[in-house]
Amino acid sequence: EAIVANPPFSAKWSANSLHMNDERFSQYGKLAPSSKADYAFVQHMIHQLAESGTMALVLPHGALFRGAAEGHIRKYLIEDRNYLDAVIGLPSNIFYGTSIPTCIMVFKKCREHSENILFIDASEHYEKVKTQNVLREEDIEKIVNTYRNRTTEDKYSYVAAMDEVIENEYNLNIPRYVDTFEEEEPVDLDKVSRGLQSLESDITDTDKTISDFCKELNIKAPF
Repeated sequence: EAIVANPPFSAKWSANSLHMNDERFSQYGKLAPSSKADYAFVQHMIHQLAESGTMALVLPHGALFRGAAEGHIRKYLIEDRNYLDAVIGLPSNIFYGTSIPTCIMVFKKCREHSENILFIDASEHYEKVKTQNVLREEDIEKIVNTYRNRTTEDKYSYVAAMDEVIENEYNLNIPRYVDTFEEEEPVDLDKVSRGLQSLESDITDTDKTISDFCKELNIKAPF
């Protein structure tokens, strides 16, 4: 009823066509590529999951948007089965041995909110401890509360209707749903222009000083 896993990221596996006779994989129509077993782990664990169960897997971000066979499997899990409940983006460098940012994909076979998928971007909510990024208790609590309440929060979370996910062709890349763009301060062009004019004046004065020194030393100025 509860599966929590952190499978090895993008591990290689056989992807032997004989697996298509295995009930863990046969219904999908395609196998995960031999170079990346992420969805093979997903398929295996989905098979083990109880009808009332919840599954949370830590995966690399590529599992959210890679195409080909992985895109086909992802589409099947979302459109045909409607198992995907939430996607949670985590900070980079929180695991020993790899600095890549990761995500949690939450699956349920019997979803209470079957009409949408929750996206959470927690990638900027952490504390840097020496060379490692660490999720603090308040960061974890914020993720859990947002998941439980299924709330939309500016620059942090978004409840996406299934139509929106379909429109994005089952691409689950979090920035497509959670806008974390910070608008930069507008550039004061007049101030920049005045600064350039002042700099030009300073250069002219400096050139004149150098030229005067060169005359006194009886050498040719370098300009």
